[in-house]
Amino acid sequence: MARWLWAAVFAFLVPMAFGASAEPISTASPRVVLTLGPGWHFSRGDHPEASAIAFDDKEWTRVTLPHSFNAAEIGDGSYYRGPAWYRRALNVTPRSPGRRLFIQFDAAASVADVWLNGKHIGRHEGGHSAFRFDITAALIPGRNILAVRVDNSATRTVAPLSGDFTIFGGLYRPVSLIETGDLHFDMMDHGGPGIYARVASLTPERAGISVLARVSNDGRARKRATIISRILDAAGREVARMQRAVTVAPAETAAVELHGEVASPRHWDGVRDPYFYRVVTQIGAAGDQVTVPLGIRTVRIDPARGLLLNGKPYQLRGANLQHSARPGIGTAVSREQVAEDFAILRDMGSTGVRLAHFQHPQAAYEEADRLGLGVWTEIGAVAEIEDSPAFRANAAQQLRELIAQTYNHPSVMIWGIGNEIYADDPRVAQLLAYLQRVAKEADPSRPTAYAHCCQADDHPKAMVSDVIGFNRYFGWYKDQSGQTLGRWAAGFHAAHPGRAFAVSEYGAGGSIRHQADPPGDVEPASGWHPEQYQTEYHERNWRDLADKPYLFATFIWVAFDFASAGRHEGDRRGINDKGLVTYDRRTRKDAFYWYQANWSDRPMVHIASHRHDIRRTPDVEVKAYTNADAATLLVDGATVATIPVEGRIARWKLRLRPGLNRIEVRTPAGSDVTEWSYLPGPAMLAPAG
Repeated sequence: MARWLWAAVFAFLVPMAFGASAEPISTASPRVVLTLGPGWHFSRGDHPEASAIAFDDKEWTRVTLPHSFNAAEIGDGSYYRGPAWYRRALNVTPRSPGRRLFIQFDAAASVADVWLNGKHIGRHEGGHSAFRFDITAALIPGRNILAVRVDNSATRTVAPLSGDFTIFGGLYRPVSLIETGDLHFDMMDHGGPGIYARVASLTPERAGISVLARVSNDGRARKRATIISRILDAAGREVARMQRAVTVAPAETAAVELHGEVASPRHWDGVRDPYFYRVVTQIGAAGDQVTVPLGIRTVRIDPARGLLLNGKPYQLRGANLQHSARPGIGTAVSREQVAEDFAILRDMGSTGVRLAHFQHPQAAYEEADRLGLGVWTEIGAVAEIEDSPAFRANAAQQLRELIAQTYNHPSVMIWGIGNEIYADDPRVAQLLAYLQRVAKEADPSRPTAYAHCCQADDHPKAMVSDVIGFNRYFGWYKDQSGQTLGRWAAGFHAAHPGRAFAVSEYGAGGSIRHQADPPGDVEPASGWHPEQYQTEYHERNWRDLADKPYLFATFIWVAFDFASAGRHEGDRRGINDKGLVTYDRRTRKDAFYWYQANWSDRPMVHIASHRHDIRRTPDVEVKAYTNADAATLLVDGATVATIPVEGRIARWKLRLRPGLNRIEVRTPAGSDVTEWSYLPGPAMLAPAG
């Protein structure tokens, strides 16, 4: 390891006194990565003088990254949107010749300005993608001061301009130092790895693999090196090797193409077999090294047959993930919490996920790769746009960053260029057409999609992208058409048989605190969202969608309840309660189990209305979701009846006895139990919210 970074590492261990720990690094690696977790000082508000070396921050709050500065503000419909500052000391010794140091921010919401030793290093606009700065020239021997101003204020030049979600602020994803040699893979390639691996050709006998390596020379002399790229299987065995010599002039970046073959390739085949390789690319025998995933697979979307993965129909079904935020920490979630979200989605039987409405953390794409979930990922061109060159440039920048940073993930199938922009204005279609060109220039291999909402199905802006997603909420948001999701989908397919489309959003609110069986009619904007209404909504709508193979994807809105400060409905302010799982991830709602019964191969049974445990009338229906063929009802241990399961639901009519009734449903694979108390008396009023 270079002497100067080793001294810095020693300094980074000092914050362990506050209970944090430094992330381990590999001394054998030609590229050294150090995560800057502990040791930061933070203050909310604006402090223009805080960029100076001599600024006194001893009264500021000590924090460990990741950190969100408005994580708890979801209760009253308002939250802080404005500037905040982070500062940190770095101790370094003079750098070794031929070495460079970069700082990487995995995300900063929403605009970040960075200073080192009072010198402005750079600015990044966009709160959801990674970015880097070269800080080599600004370093001084000894103590260095890093200062970062972040600002999540609304601005008319940075997407998203608005949306049905809280805009958390802060350095809410990791920050790290990366040391390389002067000759290295491009660190300024839109925050990406500088490596693009793809399947160039594919037969059962062999896969042709192309690797594009962007090699940058930050030294003062021309440099010649051999670029070596090795493909490793899941067990770490080398299955292919490519190499090519290159000469790179000072201050230049060379694009080096390498070609090789993998014999008898094993496909990344979604949840059927999520197998992937690794591509390890290195400069010479001991130079910079980068590893990216490689999934050998083909994806095609057919207007009649839906999504074809490796030539076979693949029913892309799942939920939207708005963000991985949690109560009390906002979006400053850990890798383990991201993994928990994806494990819940897979446990439901999902085969895909739509990552709305902006770029998600790298851990999300890695989990999707590992579990086999096909991904639709998109940028924050959401709800509204600004007709200005600055906004247009920012949207294009975010799209290029999304593609560069997630290109190598086999799970990524679709680039989303926008979501339900409300304006009925030709300028919207013009912006989408521009983003379509940007996406195709960056990656012609994947289809693009726009999630359309609020005008006619064949509106010009819905026809720009390669395929269409429709956000349709028939049965929740009231309209006068009397339309259902099934009739609408069949009608659009009949009218546009050559146009591939998906249902990118459908859903309804449901509070675990609100119980009513039957639920009756519900007004979405009210303070009364009984869980049973959400459940019945999803029963109807999945039946409408299940038999339509031409739909290339169906995504529920939404996987988890999430923070949306503008909402004032359901059981509390500041939360969108359309999730199948609660915001804290502790409770899976009944609708979750409805989909699990339909989608999962794992035997399951779940009694609906568990939480409706106080009954005021004796005559009730016991409803259980299961993927078994038959189910048995027992009450207080006595068998009532065994019946066949129809459409993944078993139903029994039952008269409760006064007091406590123990309800059990058994299947060959297991059982579920709940307790309902029949308490005769007047019906209780619904809470106001």
